[in-house]
Amino acid sequence: MVRQVGIDGGTGSPGIVTLIAAILLPPLGIFLDRGITPAFWLGVVLTIIGWLPGVLFAVLLLLIPERIPIR
Repeated sequence: MVRQVGIDGGTGSPGIVTLIAAILLPPLGIFLDRGITPAFWLGVVLTIIGWLPGVLFAVLLLLIPERIPIR
């Protein structure tokens, strides 16, 4: 049986690379964690509005995903 391991090592929590990407370029951090989903597009819109709203959304989405149900 082949086990696939994600960027975060498969632990279910975001890896350091994903968190750094979420801070520097929020849509990239969301993409690395969830792929192209509505959350990704919302992150793009928030980042276009301003860098800080995009970063806040991305970091919260990565750290407490069960509280933000956008998949």
